Amino acid sequence: MATQRSSSLWLEYTAIATVPLVLVLGNSMLVPILPEVKRHLHLTQLQTSLIITLFSVSAGLIIPIAGYLSDRFGRKAIIIPSLIIYGAAGIVTGLGALWESYGILIGFRAVQGLGAAGTASIAMALVGDLYKDAQESQALGLIEASNGSGKVISPILGSALALLTWTAPFFAFPVFCALSLVAVIFLIKEPERKQKPQPLKTYIQNIGQIFKQQGRWLVPAFFAGALSLFILFGILFYLSDILEEKPYHLKGIVKGLVLAIPLLGMVTTAYLTGSLIKKNGVLMRWLMNIGLLLMAISLGCTIFFYKNVYGFIALITVSSIGTGLLLPCLNTMITGTVEKAQRGMITSLYSSLRFLGVAFGPPLFSWMMDKSHRLIFIVVTVLSVIALILVFLFIKPDKKVR
Repeated sequence: MATQRSSSLWLEYTAIATVPLVLVLGNSMLVPILPEVKRHLHLTQLQTSLIITLFSVSAGLIIPIAGYLSDRFGRKAIIIPSLIIYGAAGIVTGLGALWESYGILIGFRAVQGLGAAGTASIAMALVGDLYKDAQESQALGLIEASNGSGKVISPILGSALALLTWTAPFFAFPVFCALSLVAVIFLIKEPERKQKPQPLKTYIQNIGQIFKQQGRWLVPAFFAGALSLFILFGILFYLSDILEEKPYHLKGIVKGLVLAIPLLGMVTTAYLTGSLIKKNGVLMRWLMNIGLLLMAISLGCTIFFYKNVYGFIALITVSSIGTGLLLPCLNTMITGTVEKAQRGMITSLYSSLRFLGVAFGPPLFSWMMDKSHRLIFIVVTVLSVIALILVFLFIKPDKKVR
């Protein structure tokens, strides 16, 4: 009986983990082929960065609405249609690339973002509904690891598919979306909602009350989570561009493998962290501060070593390990902050800011690349130090996080 329950539990974990995995594939799989898209469609650097940015801005703006709707109507009721929209818009985006129409491509990337809004953040809230204590931490760690695994697999997969044709990654994504949709429909049984949905006015008042009571640590937590992904996607965008230039000339799967190195450090660390922390607030505080310290030190060193690709990749990998220590702790604390009735909105606000971090990474890194490559690493180092100070001063969880 225990073995059967364990097997069922891991099937649920796997089904939930496919949602953030699909979310990441929709963005990260395109990162290594952005230079190809730029060449075929004759785009500027800024226009190219908007392929990532418009998707993420669209998702970031809609995520809070999706969170409210999931609190009112149920998690699966939002995740399922969101995956359908996400995959269908992906097909049209691929057609836009095939027809070399930047307007269609960029327009339906924004529509994809609308679908993406109802995926990973709602899956995080669903974990809070389904599991408690160690199981919840384990499931959240797996979600972050799945998110990270997607980031590791994506550049390799995107680069490999582009060997067939540069438009192939656009069409491969909807297939993964369909698999996730089937898994969510058949493998996850959502618990019954015993409480009646709150009126919108009451709901917003309760969210405001949560921030009034706990905003002292929630705001720094949101900032740290958004910043970590701003840095991650900005650096991936930067690497994708410079690795094809002199003296590296890296393309195809080799380039994808290089992009995957720092992400592998993050995903491995995130999974181990999620399995280790359980609900230990003291351990979470240590790991969050160590993670941000690693980010600040390693990014600070890149100011001097960014021209040495081997040293640069090593330092970025250390920074990514720091991110892997930070994010599962933030996820566990934020999902445990509120009762089930408001959990969808709080996790959605958090995910919204993470998406906006992803959105602004590529264009801001593109702008800084035109000014000075060293400027990029000065800015991200300063931001990491600010996040470290805020987390150290304001995020002090109880010995046992609920």
